[in-house]
Amino acid sequence: MGSVTSDGLRRGRVAGFLMGRGSLSAPGSNLARLPIALDPRGLSIVEGIRAACAFGTVILLHEFVAWPPLLIMALAANLTCFADIGGPMRSRLMVLAVFSVLGGVLWSLFGLLQPYGPALVVPVATSVIFCCTYARVWGVQEQTAGNVLVLVLAFALDRPLTGGEAAVAGLMVLAGGLWATVLALALWRLNPYRPTQRAVAEVWRRLALLSGDLEDLAASDGADAAGFDDHARAHRRGVREAIELARSLIVDLARSRERVSDRTAQALIRLETAEQAFAALIALSDRIEADRNPNRQVRTRRLLRRLRPLLLVVARAIRDDTALDLPRIERSIERAGRGFSSDPALRALAERILDRVRIGAKLSTPEGYRPGGTLLGSASLPLRQRLLGPLRANFTLASPNLRHAIRASVVTAPVLGVTLLWPGPFTHWLTITVVLTMQPFYAATWQRALERIGGTVLGGLIGALLASVATTTLALAALIFPLSIIGFAARQVSYGFFIACLTPLVVLLVEVMEPGHASWEVAGMRALFTLLGGLIAVASSLLLWPVWEPDQVRLELGKAVKAHADFARTVLSNWAEAERSGAAEQAARASGLALNTLEAALSRALQQPRAGRHPQVETAMVADATLRRIGARLSALRYAAEPRSAAGTVLESDAGDGAEACRAWISWITATLASLAEDGSALPAHPDLPRPDSLVRLVTQVELLTETLRPSPVREDVRPATPEPLAGTAGR
Repeated sequence: MGSVTSDGLRRGRVAGFLMGRGSLSAPGSNLARLPIALDPRGLSIVEGIRAACAFGTVILLHEFVAWPPLLIMALAANLTCFADIGGPMRSRLMVLAVFSVLGGVLWSLFGLLQPYGPALVVPVATSVIFCCTYARVWGVQEQTAGNVLVLVLAFALDRPLTGGEAAVAGLMVLAGGLWATVLALALWRLNPYRPTQRAVAEVWRRLALLSGDLEDLAASDGADAAGFDDHARAHRRGVREAIELARSLIVDLARSRERVSDRTAQALIRLETAEQAFAALIALSDRIEADRNPNRQVRTRRLLRRLRPLLLVVARAIRDDTALDLPRIERSIERAGRGFSSDPALRALAERILDRVRIGAKLSTPEGYRPGGTLLGSASLPLRQRLLGPLRANFTLASPNLRHAIRASVVTAPVLGVTLLWPGPFTHWLTITVVLTMQPFYAATWQRALERIGGTVLGGLIGALLASVATTTLALAALIFPLSIIGFAARQVSYGFFIACLTPLVVLLVEVMEPGHASWEVAGMRALFTLLGGLIAVASSLLLWPVWEPDQVRLELGKAVKAHADFARTVLSNWAEAERSGAAEQAARASGLALNTLEAALSRALQQPRAGRHPQVETAMVADATLRRIGARLSALRYAAEPRSAAGTVLESDAGDGAEACRAWISWITATLASLAEDGSALPAHPDLPRPDSLVRLVTQVELLTETLRPSPVREDVRPATPEPLAGTAGR
């Protein structure tokens, strides 16, 4: 491949990626776009009602008893609902119980310390904020609880407390937290399998979206390389993310119960079945792109057109936990598999995909397979190791989590000092906004700031209008119920929408807990402090210990190349044994995860100032698309109906010169990818043998990857800089 041609292709692809060019049904392909979107499927009215009952009942009780500490209890119940993000009952109980205890201690402690001023309060508070923000190393549940504890700290600094008042306030915080915990885990328990069901159903739904978009590409005469790249980036990444989320939920659920129940095992089988269908669909996409034979494209489109509704039916059955009419589904599966007698390769892929759909459908019938419970295959780690392991692993400046905790502490210290020197009833919103807006990466901070500021302004206007209509305290308290239901029900729809729904509730709560302030004043001050806090968070992410994304992209690109080198060696060197042992499936998964991580780093880099024009980012974007094609071609070789030139099979046969050429090119492919994963300094020479037909596309993509990562001297005057060796990053 000529160096000038490959450089032109590289620049054309980069331009296409930046413009989001390609398949119109793949909006996620534009990595430069902020991932701000609404997901109506995340709406949960039940969660909203439960949260409203948790603290709304205490608010109403205060209206009749008129004891001020009840307002602290109501606020604590509200914050506990924020800290509860769902999941297995045992882990939720531990997190919420610890949150309630620590919340009571922090409220009492900082209420007592508040009169001593910034000299004492700021160092202690900064240390606590560091611990709370560093808690993200344990997981999302702990991260959420840590963030909400910062809110407790900020509220506690609003007014000084005497010893007796501090004891009462601490007990009220504990009581509010325990009341919300009991309501969530004992009195109003949600189906523990529901999150897992929805996650697995989402995998099947995304497979349906993938197959629908693939059908559009197969039907398009003008589908080019950029279109297939956009399809792969949007849909394969989405399916892989959904698979990993569902897998983590299943494992957490199994560990929390110390056994794999029938329902958990059923969910795991459904997930593994969907993952196998996903791999076959990747192989099918490679065939569609490589072979534009009209007759084969017609058969492929017919298969995909019949496959998509089948996948959607299975997804709905899993989500709603309903039974399917298996005979009817079987007739649809048989109809989808017809017409491939003259095309053995396509027939093999169609049968593999449809067999997985058949398994998924059978598991949604009353007589479907219900496996017996077994002990968890791998015992959970000891509690001490689960607690100390992540702390030690992340306690290095190379860790974004530690950098984030240090940055949050350093930036919040002067903010706390200002709010203590010039106190006011709303100044805690500045501290809260700075901490909650700041994220480990600049792109995430920028996105969070936009969503929080926009949602606050819109919600503040709505809250002020509602407060002006409700003229009595009882009317304000009554409005809290529907607003709480709406706010908490929308917490999974999008962060901006959640803030827009939550801010009216905050405005009304201030009206109830801090009477004497006009609703427009409350909304305006909240918007002002949110805007100021968001700007501080964004500026600090750029100025203080930033994670420069081009460097992160280089790290992740090295890992992605290594993962694909392992995938190629697994599939090509010992194909039959790799399939029997499951090594091929594991290697395919690892390569997909590595590309998802690389694309996440690329997305953040494109949103960072001037990083999108960095030569390492441009190189990584082309390499990402090339690695996607290499992975697809390896998947196609795995599922070839007649793998005469697929590794393992051809090496075991006596094919004369063809076997020798195949063996030589397989050795070149694996050696080249392995060298690129290290430093690319010792690339093997091309074999002086003809290229086997089934390896031509794979060899071409490896050549393009080599040209991209190890540019020839001809390209030195075109590129502003040569990317650093990948391997130097892999060992860091």
